[in-house]
Amino acid sequence: MTQAAKIDKEDTLKIGRYELSSRLILGTGKYASMELMVKALEASGADMITVAIGRVNLEKRTEKNLLDYLDKSRYQILPNTAGAYTAEDAIRIARLGRAAGIGDLVKLEVIGDPKTLMPDTFALLEATKILVKEGFTVMPYTNDDLITAKKLEDAGAACVMPLAAPIGSGRGIQNRLNLKFIQEAVSCPVIVDAGVGTASDAAICMELGADGVLMNTAIAQAKDPVLMAEAMREGVSAGRKAYLAGRMPIKEYAVASSPQEGLAVKKA
Repeated sequence: MTQAAKIDKEDTLKIGRYELSSRLILGTGKYASMELMVKALEASGADMITVAIGRVNLEKRTEKNLLDYLDKSRYQILPNTAGAYTAEDAIRIARLGRAAGIGDLVKLEVIGDPKTLMPDTFALLEATKILVKEGFTVMPYTNDDLITAKKLEDAGAACVMPLAAPIGSGRGIQNRLNLKFIQEAVSCPVIVDAGVGTASDAAICMELGADGVLMNTAIAQAKDPVLMAEAMREGVSAGRKAYLAGRMPIKEYAVASSPQEGLAVKKA
């Protein structure tokens, strides 16, 4: 077995009591059709799929909804609290998902601004504390601030999920230094969430040492979502391997690839 194959097989992502083979987590919104979504999810190789519970009708079970298109034996479903603007709303949505039998996992989102969709970190921290006490495995979407990340970890979050850029913007990592600071500040997994636009963005996240990447729009809104899902799968894998391999030092000037020592140089 090659070293690369060994990494693919053994390098798992652990979030609380959950263990994932893939470090790519996908959302389920904005696809042109449910059938296209299913194909993209399969192409991505993802093990964990996030679903906006507030937008799923859990009562009229005679009607087919998003959850019915997901193979629950194949994917770990991650309910999220998208659309919540208060801690109370986020907590209510999380409880609703658990009551529906989806489980104790929750991607916690509490939005503070409708234009930028930046998180309300005060409400996020409050909701995290309450849900952790209730036995939830909390995965909070937050800003790229190390102080907030540390407080969330101290509150019991199973990981922290700092944004790379505003949700759906596709701008890639806007502040690499902040991601580095967060990684140094916490011991729980760091999963970059929001702002990734293409496979090189995903690779960069992983090369910088992120434990995983969560995305939705970059795949769902691509011209060919299935092909982009494959590209994201490869980008995450390549970035992770590059990080583990350890890149060469960056130098100011050129250094010859072939050693010069011992070469007979004929002078004119």
